[in-house]
Amino acid sequence: MFRDLRREADAVEEHAKALFAIGSQQGIPRWQAMGLMFDGWVRAQRGEGAAAVAQICEGLRMWGSQGTRGFMHYLPSLLARAYWKAGRPDEGLRIIQEALASARATGLVVWEPELLRLEGELRLATSPTDVARAIDCFRQAIDIARRQQARSWELRASVSQARVLAAEGKRDEARGTLADVYGWFTEGFDTADLREAKGLLDELVAG
Repeated sequence: MFRDLRREADAVEEHAKALFAIGSQQGIPRWQAMGLMFDGWVRAQRGEGAAAVAQICEGLRMWGSQGTRGFMHYLPSLLARAYWKAGRPDEGLRIIQEALASARATGLVVWEPELLRLEGELRLATSPTDVARAIDCFRQAIDIARRQQARSWELRASVSQARVLAAEGKRDEARGTLADVYGWFTEGFDTADLREAKGLLDELVAG
């Protein structure tokens, strides 16, 4: 999970396969399920589409059959992202909306900023003209992340929002919002999120 949050697909694959193997050897279905889901996400990243989606669905089924509630709002995001990668963002949007509704109903909202960000991205992927609703999702994600003091979620949502604002001709607003949160960080500049944010800021400054 940590490697997924860092967006390191090769490391995710390595750990997922090891986790599935250990779960199989020791007869621990929930770890088999977790390994299946993360390996499926890597397969989705590599363009394996339907097979990847099916594998994640099987992992989610196994996970649920154990009565395990841990990460119940994070794990469906793997499936939503796989659907998105497979060219079925409408299915991904449905999954994210269900996860958000469940998170709010149960009060387990630690993942809410990232789920909202994904909702915004999937709205745009489903309907590129749905800009206003997507921006609303990103702004909600930023506000909640700030209240949670979850700077990584705030950064991701700010990057998503900045891209849309820039495309709408609001480059100054995009740059200002992103620069504020990027400036908070003092380490981790080799991570994918911070590299992406820096690249976008450089584009906004140059443009």
